[in-house]
Amino acid sequence: MKIAVIGAGLIGGSLALCFRGKPEIELVGYSHRQDLADLSVQLGVVDSATLSLEEAAADADFIFLSTPVGLLETYLEKINALPLKNGCIVTDVGSTKASIAARARELDWGKACFIGGHPMAGSERSGVQAATSLLFENAYYVLTPPPETDPDAIDALTRLLALTRAKVICMEPDQHDEIVGAISHLPHIIAVALVNQISGYDENNSLYRTLAAGGFRDITRIASSDPVVWRDILLNNRFILLKLLRDWNSQVEGFIGQLEREDGEGIARRFHDAGEFRSELPERRKGAIARTYDLYLDVPDHPGIIGRITTELGSRGINLSNLQIIESREDVPGLMRLSFRDGVHMERAREALGSLEFTVYT
Repeated sequence: MKIAVIGAGLIGGSLALCFRGKPEIELVGYSHRQDLADLSVQLGVVDSATLSLEEAAADADFIFLSTPVGLLETYLEKINALPLKNGCIVTDVGSTKASIAARARELDWGKACFIGGHPMAGSERSGVQAATSLLFENAYYVLTPPPETDPDAIDALTRLLALTRAKVICMEPDQHDEIVGAISHLPHIIAVALVNQISGYDENNSLYRTLAAGGFRDITRIASSDPVVWRDILLNNRFILLKLLRDWNSQVEGFIGQLEREDGEGIARRFHDAGEFRSELPERRKGAIARTYDLYLDVPDHPGIIGRITTELGSRGINLSNLQIIESREDVPGLMRLSFRDGVHMERAREALGSLEFTVYT
């Protein structure tokens, strides 16, 4: 079986790693730059890599389009124009589905077919260097097959995606864009707008920047997402987002009215209802917005304390992906943030540091 990954970055590379090393699977990566092609091979993400789209697609059983959303339709058309193997299944990993599905329906696929896809998992890191076979574990992987798709083709793609350890579900492209627009695209807009609002206030009073740490930084972390990637996503899903933003404005207007009326009971009810719904959301399954695995601990300003912590974690085989000192002043305990790639290492670190009598919290 030959699998071609067009664009072996974070998502494409992680998919390739899920398939890598399985019996009778050949992985070929396509990159538009030689250094990226070489890197994907050096990192063991793919068996071989090429700058030729035709070479990558030749005799492929599966082709994964893992380019940015803004380039998906262009590459879809390029792949469609190639002599594809009979039964070849072409799929994508874009976070919007309606536009790519509409373009795919306009093309003649012959004895090949196109099935839209979206693995609902991600990372704050990017590029093939960040690829991991664990990225999709316990996540949802959405497929949006056209009604006329051969059920055998859907089954074949579903069986292959079982190697990602994600839960595969099927839905209509428009329904996907409405839901993901609400739970991912809209929150990104809100986070960006909120950060820019505070940034505007900070121009006249730098205390905004000084005090906007901790919780504010955490709840707005998605405002640091890749600008070009999100430009393309939001423009592609703009009609749904315009409706969602109008609905959001209604929510804001509701709070304005309650504050003007001093309606404390109404405000409390909103918080109660939100808390009730949020408590029912699954904690262990990955969603459209990548979760973080962070621990915080108070550390005294003593020489060697950071080395002691990292050495202790390393000696126990705990993988620490990032470390940040948020605050450290003389005679005042510093606040350290430790970041991990998964919940397993985070929990092991919590136990290890707790045994050393550090105060650890999330």
